[in-house]
Amino acid sequence: MNIIDIPTEQTTAATDLMLAIISIVTAFGIYNLGKQVQPVKTRIWVAVFILLAIAALFGAIAHGFVMSEKTNYILWQPLNLALGLGVSLFAAGAIFDLRRGSVPKGIVPGLLALGIIFYFITVFVPGSFLVFIIYEAVVMLFALVAYVVLAAKQKLIGAWWMVLGILITIIAAAIQATESVSVQFIWDFDHNGIFHIVQMAGILIIYLGLAKSFQQAVSA
Repeated sequence: MNIIDIPTEQTTAATDLMLAIISIVTAFGIYNLGKQVQPVKTRIWVAVFILLAIAALFGAIAHGFVMSEKTNYILWQPLNLALGLGVSLFAAGAIFDLRRGSVPKGIVPGLLALGIIFYFITVFVPGSFLVFIIYEAVVMLFALVAYVVLAAKQKLIGAWWMVLGILITIIAAAIQATESVSVQFIWDFDHNGIFHIVQMAGILIIYLGLAKSFQQAVSA
């Protein structure tokens, strides 16, 4: 396959690749910090960022190379599924912290099943991707409220960092949804490329929040 010659698609692919790398590094960082103190929480959040990395890698390929419409469609399927599962596990991570170190039995499988259901809705119901966007928005708002509550009650060190990271993630999603957004800074970036850059900042801040919460667990 040849590299695509559309400047904004090139920068979208490049920032997708950067997003994948940052997500993988974040997953390893979380694993090293939390594997001994909170293994369940660690597995949840490592999975979140591995799934995000998988989605970003598929995105880099889909945006970065010339291919048939059918091939591009096929690449988007594991991408969307990974995002759906990642969003579900994000909710599980928030529930773990809300319950001060536990997730009710069946919650994680149920949330994963829900993510798969929303993915299949986008596959089999034409024009239904908005349904998935709504699902993602509901999960992000739930997580935002959860960490605001934890921060306000001073129950979790790092909760305000989680709030900030989630807010940045929501802003990033809003940018991606606004297709008219573009900027030129050395290279040309459209809404997708800008979304990736903003999301990278969100990931780093969420990582900081998680790191502080693991430190709290160590000292508890």
